[in-house]
Amino acid sequence: MRLNAYESSKLYKQKVKAYHDKKLLKKDFRPDQQVLLFNSRLKLFPGKLKSKWSGPFTVKEVKLYEAVELMDPQSNTPERSWVVNNQRLKLYDGGSIERLTIILYLQDP
Repeated sequence: MRLNAYESSKLYKQKVKAYHDKKLLKKDFRPDQQVLLFNSRLKLFPGKLKSKWSGPFTVKEVKLYEAVELMDPQSNTPERSWVVNNQRLKLYDGGSIERLTIILYLQDP
């Protein structure tokens, strides 16, 4: 009975790992790309409308083990850079976003 419990626990862990690994996205970044950085430590201004994505930043170098070195293009010093995990990044398309607006006029019956 104990061996059966170990085996079912092992199978469950394998299935959960496969499920979570399937959710991870493969991200390939190249130097001079624009990216947004997810700031999970932003606790200064709690609220629904505060965005946790900051940037855009420029990719300076792609390192081993999913590490990416970022550079702030607005800063005056080119030495201002830091290394982050690429799971905290997403590509920045740039430009403004067009919003679709639909107006419905309701009439009383």
